[in-house]
Amino acid sequence: ECYADFFREDFDVKAYTSQSIHQAVIAEQLAKLAQGISQLDKELHLQVVARHEDLLAQATGIESLEGVLQMMQTRIVALQSTVDRIRVKIVDPYNKIVSRTAQLAKLQATCDLLRRIIRILYLSKRLQGQLQGGSREITKAAQSLNELDYLSQGIDLSGIEVIENDLLFIARARLEVENQAKRLLEQGVETQNPTQVGTALQVFHNLGTLKDTIANVVDRYCTVLEENIKNALDIKVLTQPSQTVTRGGPGRATMPTPGNTAAFRAALWTNMEKLMDQICAACGQVQHLQKVLTKKRDPVSHVCFIDEIVKDGQSDILYKFWTAVTQTLSSQFQSATDSSMFLKQAFEGEYPKLLRLYNDLWKRLQQYSQNIQRNFNTSGTTDLLAELQQMEEDTQDIFMQKNQDYDPEKALKDSLQQYEAAYLSKSLSRLFDPINLVFPPGGRNPPSSDELDSIIKTIASELNVAAVDPDLSLAVAKNVAKTIQLYGVKSEQLLSTQGDASQVIGPLTDGQRRNVAVVNSLYKLHQSVLKVITNQSSFPAAAEQTVTTALKAVHDLMGSAVQPLLNSVGDSVEAIIITMHQEDFSGSLSSSGKPDVPCSLYMKELQGFIARVMSDYFRHFECFDFVFDNTEAMAQRAIEVFIRNASLIRPLGEGGKMRLAADFAQMELAVAPLCRRVSDLGKSYRQLRSFRPLLFQTSEHIASSPALGEVIPFSIILQFLFTRAPPELKSPFQRAEWSIARYSQWLDDHPSEKDRLALIRGALEAYVQSVRTREGKEFAPVYPIMVQLLQKAMSTLQ
Repeated sequence: ECYADFFREDFDVKAYTSQSIHQAVIAEQLAKLAQGISQLDKELHLQVVARHEDLLAQATGIESLEGVLQMMQTRIVALQSTVDRIRVKIVDPYNKIVSRTAQLAKLQATCDLLRRIIRILYLSKRLQGQLQGGSREITKAAQSLNELDYLSQGIDLSGIEVIENDLLFIARARLEVENQAKRLLEQGVETQNPTQVGTALQVFHNLGTLKDTIANVVDRYCTVLEENIKNALDIKVLTQPSQTVTRGGPGRATMPTPGNTAAFRAALWTNMEKLMDQICAACGQVQHLQKVLTKKRDPVSHVCFIDEIVKDGQSDILYKFWTAVTQTLSSQFQSATDSSMFLKQAFEGEYPKLLRLYNDLWKRLQQYSQNIQRNFNTSGTTDLLAELQQMEEDTQDIFMQKNQDYDPEKALKDSLQQYEAAYLSKSLSRLFDPINLVFPPGGRNPPSSDELDSIIKTIASELNVAAVDPDLSLAVAKNVAKTIQLYGVKSEQLLSTQGDASQVIGPLTDGQRRNVAVVNSLYKLHQSVLKVITNQSSFPAAAEQTVTTALKAVHDLMGSAVQPLLNSVGDSVEAIIITMHQEDFSGSLSSSGKPDVPCSLYMKELQGFIARVMSDYFRHFECFDFVFDNTEAMAQRAIEVFIRNASLIRPLGEGGKMRLAADFAQMELAVAPLCRRVSDLGKSYRQLRSFRPLLFQTSEHIASSPALGEVIPFSIILQFLFTRAPPELKSPFQRAEWSIARYSQWLDDHPSEKDRLALIRGALEAYVQSVRTREGKEFAPVYPIMVQLLQKAMSTLQ
């Protein structure tokens, strides 16, 4: 342990010594160290004795290594001398090669420059000849200039005296060719000459400036149009004629004086018409340019020019131009109307006129597209026509064919949206105002004819003004529909719904008079609006449908207004008919063979009631067709109830049959006031006519009647045959112990023939059971006929 310190790597002799001195144990330390040294000597001696053979082998190996190293040293020196000899042989040739290579590069550069100079001199001479050829040689001149540009690229030709004059000439020639091509392009576009435009475009393509030139042309058109739009909407220019010689003070607002508003409007619309002409002209020129770009190909590379324009993912020039124009229109209109209330009022108040200008512009643009296409087919030199024939089928431009993602017409009209909204709002106010005026709060009478005429005139005026555009017509038609709805709501509030509105006992009450007036007013509105729509030329189907739907609601309101009265009349008619069962039809035929009275008392009462109702109540309605449409349904119902009750009369004698037959004839006269012609009642009328002869036929004849099933339901005939049966064969209502009124209600609740026949079958089955119970020998003669008829009826249902 005491020797452990000597093993440490960071052992410091001085530090150890000074520590020993400091601890004042020097003698003790020296003794320990001496003892340690002695011990180490012994250990070393023992190791050497134990491993002396290994140690000798190590010493011999070291001597061998020294010999090998000596030999390697000799060989390295020999290699070094060999390398020195090789270096002497290589350096001189290498230096010679470097100098020869530099000479060759300079010779090549000189040769290239000389070749360029020779070519430039040749092309310069050729260019002079081409320039003298004028516009015929302009495309070849452009090709020469393009090659000269290529020769000048990446090399400095300044200071070469032999071509200095040529370089100056080439620069001037390039300017001359560019200017000539620009003039040719402008002239060709203005005169819609595809040959001139194609030549100019070929020049720019040869010069390598086609894309930039086209972009500049389109930008110039956009800039000019933007200036035109600003001038057209400039309030100072518009009000200039009305300004007096003495100018107002600084900061004075420019606006038309009250007396000159008409002049201001006239100037504005004149400017707008000019602006549309300018937009149309510019669009026509850009369209023409695009057509030539689409068709023209480079005769050498066969690349289509339009592909050069759009190859970097740019849109076609017409789309770019049209987008710029429509955005400019929107922004300029917005800023102009924001700064001038007079402009805003003019555009909002006379929006249809503005929209008509836009629509006319759009039609002219489409016409331009077609004309340009025809021009391409009828004009142009043979070489251009040959190029056109090489082209694939021409694609239509955006004015002829709308893209799914972009609608150019919508883009054009987007600038009008705010004015359309304001116009429609004012239009709705103009439509609502006369209605609110003629329906004052607390008022109890519908509008007069003059007031209604005023409303109709307003509706007609709004629709006529909106006829300039289908979309505007539809929007105004929706406003008209709202107007009709408002009229309906106001009219409905006037209707009397109290009990006196449906009374049919006394003369017309005040409530009924008011209801009649309201229905007449609604009818006049309905007919007048229908006439206005019919007189509209080229009225959009959607707009017509919108107004027609609103008119149907008016018609429905008329129906609901008269329905309480119709229900009351119908109930009274049924109540009168059902009193036939209070009269005696069991009598036999009198000696004269004629009934005692021409018709029954209930029939006289029914005729009198219907005649009185028509004269007292329905005569006041002016809408005769509407009234007859409703009363004819009432007449059909009256005939149905009459036949039903006539088939239930028991007992029915021969005299009763004669009287009932007279009642059938009188029934036609009774319902006649309710319809235009009794024959118009259709199936009900045929039933009335077909049933009467059956009163006097035998049961067998009745069962084989052709009217059965087709005209008269089986259930009615079976009910009638019960009257010919003995009292034991009870009618269905007698078996159920119902009153005739209750049975009639049951029949109304069960219109299905199947349900009615099932009830009759139950009555027949009950009769069979009763005969068997009392052990009767035979059934009534009419029973088998009824069973046979029932089976026939059930089979027809299946």
